[in-house]
Amino acid sequence: MSMQPLSELPSIILASTSIFRKQLLEKLGLPFTTAKPDIDETPLAQESVEEMVNRLSLAKANEVASTVQNAIIIASDQSAVFKEKPIGKPHNYENAFSQLKGFSGQSIDFLTGLVVIDQVHQKTYQSLDTTKVFFRKLTDNDIHNYLMLEQPFECAGSFKSEGLGITLFEKIESSDPNALIGLPLIQLTTHLKASGIQLPYLKT
Repeated sequence: MSMQPLSELPSIILASTSIFRKQLLEKLGLPFTTAKPDIDETPLAQESVEEMVNRLSLAKANEVASTVQNAIIIASDQSAVFKEKPIGKPHNYENAFSQLKGFSGQSIDFLTGLVVIDQVHQKTYQSLDTTKVFFRKLTDNDIHNYLMLEQPFECAGSFKSEGLGITLFEKIESSDPNALIGLPLIQLTTHLKASGIQLPYLKT
C-alpha cells in the first residue's frame, strides 16, 4: 500500500558513482547525492547470477545506509548471462571480438537488481529486472568496425547499449528500457511512491 506523500523530501542517496546510473536517476527530477559503496563484489561459490545480483544490490544499499540516517538509499547491481554462464568484461580487442562472435544470432539476459532502503519508514524494497537482448547475425566486419569505434573493453558483453551497441541488436525484450543501462526507473518509481515520494516531482 502506498503511503501518503511526505511533507518534506528526505535525503536521497544513489549508492553508485556510475555516470550512467546518475544520468538515469536525474530523469526523475529528484534532488540526490551519490556515494560509493565499499563492498567486496567477489561471487560466492555455487551462487547463481540472480542470487549474486540481488545480494550485491542489497549489500551496496546497506553499506551506504550504515553511514546516514533518515535517508532513502537507492542501489543497483547488474550482470549478464549467456547460456547460463555469467558474462565478464573482455579487457581487450581479442576477447571482445570472441564474445561478440559468440553472441551472433543468439540472445543474452541482463539481470539488474534494485534495492531501495527507506530509513524514514524503516522499510526495504527489492526487485529484479530481466532484459533479453537478441543479436543480429554479425559479420566479422560488423564486429571489427564496432570495436574500433566504441572500444567497449571494460563493458560486460563487449558493447554499450546506450551507444553504437544498439546497431548490433535485432530486438530487446524488456519491461523497462532504462534497466539495460543500469537502473530500472519504472520499478524505482514504484518503490519511491511506496515510500511516500510524489512523482512526478514538482519543485516548490
